[in-house]
Amino acid sequence: QVGVVESGGGSVQAGGSMSLSCVFADITTVYYCMAWFRQAPGKGREGVAIIERDNSPTYADFLKGRFTISRDNGKDTLYLRMNTLKSDDTAMYYCAARRWGGCSLKDYDNYDYWGQGIQVTVSS
Repeated sequence: QVGVVESGGGSVQAGGSMSLSCVFADITTVYYCMAWFRQAPGKGREGVAIIERDNSPTYADFLKGRFTISRDNGKDTLYLRMNTLKSDDTAMYYCAARRWGGCSLKDYDNYDYWGQGIQVTVSS
């Protein structure tokens, strides 16, 4: 059983910023591509950003440059920096990691490990 611990969520006003962290205990993240997903109330899970093993990122089109995904393999940690937050960003955010193959913003069934989810609430 791999422990995955997310932190950094909470409440913020629209236009503000917030950072999320995700620590993957007991795996060596250098071998994994990783991603952030989110799920708003009454909606399906959607991909936010992925970061490949070579650190190349891919973002969902709706972000328009507001979020930044990064990783620190020395700490086995994944990060998401969120700027200019909007009320539409309110959701439960999940981190995920995949050992074999590439990561996808849409193909969330193929991830090996998931965080427990952390709430981000943006008030207008």
